[in-house]
Amino acid sequence: MDEATASAQQTAEQPGKEPPGERHEFGAEVGRLLDLVVHALYSEREIFLRELVANAADAIDRRRFLALTDPAMALPPDAKVRILPDRPGRALIIADDGIGMGRDELASQLGTIARSGTRAFGEELASARPEDRPSLIGQFGVGFYSAFMVAERVEVVSRRPDGSEAWLWSSDGSGYTLAPATRETDRESPGTSVTLFLKPDAEEFLDPVILETIVRKWADHITVPITIARDGKDLPANEGTALWRKPRAEISEQSYNEFYRHLGHLFDTPAAVIHWHAEGALDFSSLLFIPGSRPMDLFEQDRHAHVRLHVRRMFITDQADLLPPWLRFIQGVVDTEDLPLNVSREMLQATPVLARIRKALVNRVLTELKTRAKDPAEYEKIWENFGPVLKEGVWDDDEHRKEIASLLRFRSSASNSLVSLADYVARRQPGQEAIYILRGDDPAQLASSPQLEGFRARKLEVLLLADPIDAFWPDRLDDYEGMKIRSITQAAADLEKFPLENEPAPADTELLTARLKSALGDAVSAVRPTTRLVESAVALAAADKGPDLHLQRLMRRSGRPMPAAAPVLEINPRHPLIQALAASKGALDEQAALLLDLARVQEGDPPADPSRFARRVAAALAATLAASPTGSAPGSPPGSPPGSAA
Repeated sequence: MDEATASAQQTAEQPGKEPPGERHEFGAEVGRLLDLVVHALYSEREIFLRELVANAADAIDRRRFLALTDPAMALPPDAKVRILPDRPGRALIIADDGIGMGRDELASQLGTIARSGTRAFGEELASARPEDRPSLIGQFGVGFYSAFMVAERVEVVSRRPDGSEAWLWSSDGSGYTLAPATRETDRESPGTSVTLFLKPDAEEFLDPVILETIVRKWADHITVPITIARDGKDLPANEGTALWRKPRAEISEQSYNEFYRHLGHLFDTPAAVIHWHAEGALDFSSLLFIPGSRPMDLFEQDRHAHVRLHVRRMFITDQADLLPPWLRFIQGVVDTEDLPLNVSREMLQATPVLARIRKALVNRVLTELKTRAKDPAEYEKIWENFGPVLKEGVWDDDEHRKEIASLLRFRSSASNSLVSLADYVARRQPGQEAIYILRGDDPAQLASSPQLEGFRARKLEVLLLADPIDAFWPDRLDDYEGMKIRSITQAAADLEKFPLENEPAPADTELLTARLKSALGDAVSAVRPTTRLVESAVALAAADKGPDLHLQRLMRRSGRPMPAAAPVLEINPRHPLIQALAASKGALDEQAALLLDLARVQEGDPPADPSRFARRVAAALAATLAASPTGSAPGSPPGSPPGSAA
């Protein structure tokens, strides 16, 4: 049995009894601060283990640093942090082989809250060479007291490597005692053992599996080995390798893939690896991944990026918003030496350092995406997975809007391949002043939309937008390289600049449009002839000052209120049906309603009254068959106008 375990068992025999020694009371203000640390500073009880492991790792690093100039401080070859759960004694021990503390240090560093030995030591290192400085984690001197979240009493036995005696510090949270270590509590070797006599509701922290899970979560990548005693053996509990701090040349593709899968609990391979170390005014390391496949919850999560923030290899949080929501698909780690934290390490201060890190990361990811975009086949995979999220950046991000726009890709009426805005602008027609778009729900349906007919006939390319975010971002971008972005449902007038040759003569529809508007009433805002239809008889368009039709549909489906905006019914004066109606002298109520429903169906919307629409179609078919020389339809006299039986 080793000395740390023996000491723990001896002290655990009487967990309710405080050992004799000098009694010191915490002052009233210190007592209130301790109460704040225990009950309000940390949101998760498990944080106590992170804080104690961090302190132990710091102590080992301090001793390693001093050993550079003082051989008496040399670390043992197997120096580590040991976690020993003692279930019979309801005690948890965290032992290290670090620098240790004498009587005065125990009194000043543990007896005075918020006076951090680590921080003071860090100030002493200001003149040391950067490569010689240990990587210290603690800053504020309060993390140790998080132990009282789970412990009724805490005992610390510590010995310095200079040969002085070991001392015992003990506290129940109201004050503390100091005494020389006894035979039962002594440490023969330098270092510190912290024993927590746990509260009845904290016995879960005696389970080695739970302890390992906590260490893996918070301290997996610190370089000091951490072990947990289990079944009589000390089993490794941390990986101990911060992959992001290694030179890229030393890391294999397999190592990157394994870390990526471990980090995000994923099973694919990343589409891109961004391994980068920033030096100069800002010093941090980052290892980011563009996933190879789309996560199932990409559009269901909270729209926050969850890149992990580490400070000196110790995990702090994945809720620092290191990347904006439109890059939330990025996985990875950022590790810095420079970031100031508040005392709990859980709520980050809004510091200029953090803002600069965010800006640098965004610029680096954008650079990587631009590089990938030079290979259309490679970039298409990234775009198909994450294109809709990138489009959110055009809406959200004023600073990077133009850069993000250059990364957008689209289906098009003129190409089977993805098209960029730059591609579109390069092959625009002479005299074309706008980038034309058509928004909807399904690319295949959009590709066959009658809205495209006039544009196709004039060889005017139209971008087909089928993501929900497409209803919003074009209005925020407004233009690209001087060309306005315009929905073709609101761009019929543009076609007059591009006349077609050999068009059939249009019917005179002045009277017909008035009759149809009278028949339809408020169901439409206007009826007008259009040049954008070639094969279809009718189509819907947005009112001149109204919102786009797709945006209206999207808002209705989401249940969000939107002012009613009746559409415009556009008719094709060159279509035989419209010409026949223009020549008709009878009432047009049924025909007008049928035309409006046909236009709705073409847009992917249901008819206003599906049952009545079905009856109208059946009646029109019956009338057509009755008028045909090949047969007659019962119930409709020959020559009846379409819809007369409805």
